[in-house]
Amino acid sequence: MSEVLRVALVDDQALMRAGFRALLDAEDGIEVVGEAADGEQGVALVRDRVPDVALVDVQMPVMSGIEATRRIAADPALAAVRVVILTNYGLEEYVFEALRAGASGFLLKDTEPADLLQAIEVVARGEALLSPSVTRTLIGEFVSRPPDRATAPGLDRLTRREREVTALAARGLSNEEIAVHMVISPLTAKTHISRAMTKLGARDRAQLVVFAYESGLVEARRRESGPRPAGWTSAPSAGSAAG
Repeated sequence: MSEVLRVALVDDQALMRAGFRALLDAEDGIEVVGEAADGEQGVALVRDRVPDVALVDVQMPVMSGIEATRRIAADPALAAVRVVILTNYGLEEYVFEALRAGASGFLLKDTEPADLLQAIEVVARGEALLSPSVTRTLIGEFVSRPPDRATAPGLDRLTRREREVTALAARGLSNEEIAVHMVISPLTAKTHISRAMTKLGARDRAQLVVFAYESGLVEARRRESGPRPAGWTSAPSAGSAAG
């Protein structure tokens, strides 16, 4: 990642793109490298400019933001690009499709400007990002259904330590918090997380969190679904997720 964060805007609403560009262009350390009005154009833009972060609308003509995200995530040349899905809706089908497609975050379009700027920095560092309302939706969905191990293979490839750190990451603990919990160094915790992601083919911690819940490695608890203060969580629980 470069010192200047390079951002691509993919949204079919010209006014929305103009608003995002005005906000981002006013910030030191952020450069808008291009705009696209549909998913197909968005994929082409990302392939051409290779931004650090792509802000992608979920519903667009020609190609949806979900499919655009899937194609970006599947391209090895774009492995460093982080996608944040933006939408006016908080429907759970978008959350799951976006995360499974390879999105690193999911934000509603009514997010405060300062929070959007923070979000870009968070995902650019390789951390996962979900808004509080989306987190509650995610938890509610996991609570309402049993684990589906058929959709989350690979648990047997993880060592005991890797399973433990994956579960703790899914609870929202940062590398530093995991280190304290397991009585290891933060670097060792980060190494375990990285190895687990590699073995599971997870693009980032967002997908690692989804795996932990879908596989039954972590069971969602109903009391986790209550309101949270302003900010985001990298997992369906409290805490942050250092990359």
